[in-house]
This record gives sequence, C-alpha cells and structure tokens, in this order.
Amino acid sequence: MNLKQALKRKNRLVGLIAEEYKKVSQYNSVDDINQRPYAVKEAIQNWLSLTNELVELKCKIQLANVKVNDKIFRLSELKTQVKLLKMLDCTAGKYYSRWSEDMPLNKVAEIGILERDAMVKGIETQIETIQDELDEWNHVTILP
Repeated sequence: MNLKQALKRKNRLVGLIAEEYKKVSQYNSVDDINQRPYAVKEAIQNWLSLTNELVELKCKIQLANVKVNDKIFRLSELKTQVKLLKMLDCTAGKYYSRWSEDMPLNKVAEIGILERDAMVKGIETQIETIQDELDEWNHVTILP
C-alpha cells in the first residue's frame, strides 16, 4: 500500500469510527418499547477494532513520512497563516461602528487589503508547491 492509499484509508477509518460511535451513543439507552436498530456491544467492538487499525496505520504513515515531516509541518503552518491573514482587518478610512452609528470613526491600517491579499497569494503559491511535492511523495512511497 502506498502513502496515498494509506491516507485515503486513514480518512475512511475516521469516518467509520465516527459512525460506530454514533450508533453506540444514539442507541445505548432507548425507551423500553423501542427496538434497537443496532447492537450496541457490537458497535463498540467495531469502534475499538477500527481505532486499533487507525493507530497502526497512523504509525506506519508516520514512519514513512520521516523524510518529509518538515514539509508536512510547514504546510500546516502556512495554511494557518493564510486563514489568519484572510481574517485580518484591513479597514482604512472613515467607517461607522455598529456601536456608535452617529459618530464615524477613522481607521488606519498598517497593512492594507492589497498588501494582505498579495501576502496570501504568495503563501498559497508556497502551499501549492509543497502540496505537489507531498502528492508525489505519497504516490511513490510504500508503507513499511
């Protein structure tokens, strides 16, 4: 199994684990006149088994990614930077606050919207480059 397949399986396992836990959570305690559509003890066993498989798979993925962990961590931080920069208030000039509609305020931004957008675009270019490198790595790397 290559890394690409392993990552798909990991995501699938996360979904299956959530489904099994939902069965446990929803149907463990029911009104005594209602029938349980799922066996809760069986769902718990599935949940625990799938979790064990997920842990094993994550360990193998981690071992396979040792050489590219720096790229993985960098990618995560760059995505956070983009998210936060997109939320940065770049309001400049006269505006009316919702708390003081009768008195306009004058805001000055050190980083304007065009500069912020250029920063975001530059970081997104870095993200694409790293993602392409990791996609290639995931395609050719076989799990240990």
